[in-house]
Amino acid sequence: MELSDILRYKDKFSPKGFLDKISQIAKRAGAKLVYAALLLYYTLDNDKVSVKDKAIILGALGYLITPLDVVPDAIPIAGLGDDLAVLFFVLHKVWNEVSDEIKLKAQNKLCQWFDKDEIPNMDELFKEDPTQSPV
Repeated sequence: MELSDILRYKDKFSPKGFLDKISQIAKRAGAKLVYAALLLYYTLDNDKVSVKDKAIILGALGYLITPLDVVPDAIPIAGLGDDLAVLFFVLHKVWNEVSDEIKLKAQNKLCQWFDKDEIPNMDELFKEDPTQSPV
């Protein structure tokens, strides 16, 4: 998937649609996918992020929200794999814009959907670079 493919989904994004989708799939998707999505969601509020990068983030989050993507979300196990790949791809592109404040905000929100024992150590999810985290 290319950036131009992801950008086609930016109009599918809405804050309500995002939060509704995340709350519906949180347990099935797992902490890694939800955390990556939240990092991107909160990065949208960062004034230092370029308009181009915000468009890419909106595309990735729109892709997540859309039920009919390359691999439909209803397909067990594989259905969210393409969503995770897109989120990690875009997160890698904007990783330098993800501040510690954004990480903390995402972690706090993640705790609303998962018990402590379900959340891996946040420091291990993405060390320096989200592409180094095993999918």
